[in-house]
Amino acid sequence: MDNNKITVSVIKADVGGLCGHTLAPEDLLEACEGVLEEAVDELIIDYYVTRCGDDVDLIMTHKMGVDNEKIHKLAWNAFEEATKIAKELKLYGAGQDLLAECFSGNVRGLGPGCAEMEFVERPSEPIVVFCCDKTDPAAFNLPLYKIFADPFNTAGLVFDPSMTSGFAFEVHDVIGSKKVILNTPEETYSLLALIGDVERYAIKRVYRRRDNEIAAVVSTEKLNYIAGEYVGKDDPVAVVRAQSGFPAVGEILEPFANPHFVAGWMRGSHWGPLMPVGEEDATPSRFDGPARIMALGFQLADGMLIGPNDLFADKGFDKAREKALEMADIIRRMGPFQPHRLPSGMMEYTTVPKVLEKLKDRFEPLDDEPKKLEKCRDRGDVE
Repeated sequence: MDNNKITVSVIKADVGGLCGHTLAPEDLLEACEGVLEEAVDELIIDYYVTRCGDDVDLIMTHKMGVDNEKIHKLAWNAFEEATKIAKELKLYGAGQDLLAECFSGNVRGLGPGCAEMEFVERPSEPIVVFCCDKTDPAAFNLPLYKIFADPFNTAGLVFDPSMTSGFAFEVHDVIGSKKVILNTPEETYSLLALIGDVERYAIKRVYRRRDNEIAAVVSTEKLNYIAGEYVGKDDPVAVVRAQSGFPAVGEILEPFANPHFVAGWMRGSHWGPLMPVGEEDATPSRFDGPARIMALGFQLADGMLIGPNDLFADKGFDKAREKALEMADIIRRMGPFQPHRLPSGMMEYTTVPKVLEKLKDRFEPLDDEPKKLEKCRDRGDVE
């Protein structure tokens, strides 16, 4: 542990929604704030508690490093206190992201999502914290590629000498539990070959190549794979450092001006647009969506969180919201049909397997027409 370094930890969990999956009420945020407040100066330097839809997001700064057991236990305790309130209020899905009965080491594999980074604070240290609802970690694949590898989005890749050497992407195979690091610009095509497969691959971290400095981190926990059944979407969080050797804030936000389709939405079973919104509008309700993303800008001052600046509340994203709603109208017309419905590989941990199990004894073999053609080929009657 380096006392010169600051750690930013963003840990989220769905511990209950007010009227379905729409909103985590203030009572839950206050319960978490009470737990974190008692830890100020003892474990953490500062904190900010917010929500995106029915997810509670804990933003904390400290000097304990990443994956620290005490910090993760603090977050777990906060979510447990919020769960008690959720159960008293009979909120929907109370405690659904706390998959274990007790805390063990850190929150990874226990349900909550976690994005953490450790670094020496610069003279001016702006960061952007992204919080999502109704989608999964691969929702960040396209935006992070644009932010750190696409000069048409990020002019600094061309004009800023501190960025022209490019960035390294740590990509996780979330099904195979493996990772690989790919360097841009020379391995751009290989990177795209992987991260375009959002079912299997998700960007976990991005590093600046000239000094291996951490630039971005995403929570990549796959809740359904952990639980072995559908228990809600993963609703990722991310932290991105901005300015002075990293993309400018405007370059970090720019990919979200053109919404893209992400997996999630209703029962985690549909494609839909990712809509950028301010904190007040992060309350998905239409078909339990569409998926939302918030961007909160902070300045770090000796670990203190100055802010936030609610970046997507800007009128400049009104057109993006309109476009996302148009995309939602178009894709919703498909109902339970693909491409609105996710492909079968992404539906393995939904309720579909239960439907197939119920019908398995009713399936009958097809007739032997293909076999007839095969016999003709064997006799040489057809080519």
